[in-house]
Amino acid sequence: MTSLLLIALIVLGLAYANGANDNFKGVATLFGSGASDYRGALRWATAATFAGSLASSVVGAGLVVKFSGKGLVPETVLADPGFIAAVGLGAAGTVFLATRLGFPISTTHALVGGLVGAGLAARGVGGMNLASLGTAFVAPLLIAPLAAVALTAVAYPLLHGARKALGFARETCVCVGEEVRIIAVEPRGGALAASVTHALPSVTIASPQECFARYSGRVAGVNIHTLVDRLHYLSAGAVCFARGLNDTPKVVALLVAAQAVHLPLASSIVAAVIAVGGLVSAKRVAETMSHKITAMNHGQGLTANLATAFMVIWASWWGLPVSTTHVSCGSLFGIGAVTGQARWGAIGSIALAWVTTLPVAAALAAAGYLLAG
Repeated sequence: MTSLLLIALIVLGLAYANGANDNFKGVATLFGSGASDYRGALRWATAATFAGSLASSVVGAGLVVKFSGKGLVPETVLADPGFIAAVGLGAAGTVFLATRLGFPISTTHALVGGLVGAGLAARGVGGMNLASLGTAFVAPLLIAPLAAVALTAVAYPLLHGARKALGFARETCVCVGEEVRIIAVEPRGGALAASVTHALPSVTIASPQECFARYSGRVAGVNIHTLVDRLHYLSAGAVCFARGLNDTPKVVALLVAAQAVHLPLASSIVAAVIAVGGLVSAKRVAETMSHKITAMNHGQGLTANLATAFMVIWASWWGLPVSTTHVSCGSLFGIGAVTGQARWGAIGSIALAWVTTLPVAAALAAAGYLLAG
């Protein structure tokens, strides 16, 4: 009973960390393009992710089986509560650390690392099915971000060209107002003291963070910018739904493997904790995803979301363990590369965090297993 309670607490900690690191990724383009403020985007992300998490209890059984460790380690190892606890500990610790540092990483990679580390500690290299690791886990995880970059890099020029061909122009705003400036410094008591300020008229072209391009024109009587904005919200919701659909079974798998709770109830509990994690602790990763990878407008954000949603939903349907993080970031990388606005320093730091995710999780899980033993 004590071991089951410990496993449940560790897994719920992983669910919280997953929500904190992952929930905002689907709506990062809304916040980054100025379509929504942080709070509005976060509320939409929470609702859509929660719906996807609940739906995963119906369509995510394949991922539950895969991330329970079956086929990767012997059945006798899977029956050991210490193994399940070590996997959860390794994954949760890694995702918590990345969230604290503001890096968007993959819970999928962290879980795979936890499975590998705990498996090696339990049985060594000879006791693991490494061929299964390569075909079922590593290949989809490596291919997915590259496919997302390629898909977005192809889709955006096509959609951009279609907009121009249909005659929908993009407007740039000009900010007219007052700017407070220091125009004199008055001496007081032999020393420079108070400054004199006045509000002067100003006319400036706003920065992307202050004023975002809008689209002009109408389709079937609907303003094109309003249409793009609504589609952007729907696409962001689709990404969040897809993320809940794909990620929740991976966390639930640990509870099911430990026989701590049945699948439908486990999905509901994990869904709720993921939602709380996103609401409370998503800010740092939100800033990275929204503002540090690339500048974007509404149309570019919409394109990235459509590519991400398509790939993640397709992968969930076929039971492929792709990383929503890698797919969504890959889509943003593709947008930045095509528009020439990619911030390669930040992208390089994120890529480094991805490379270290699996070994860090493996090391933590192995240490946890050996200490428990």
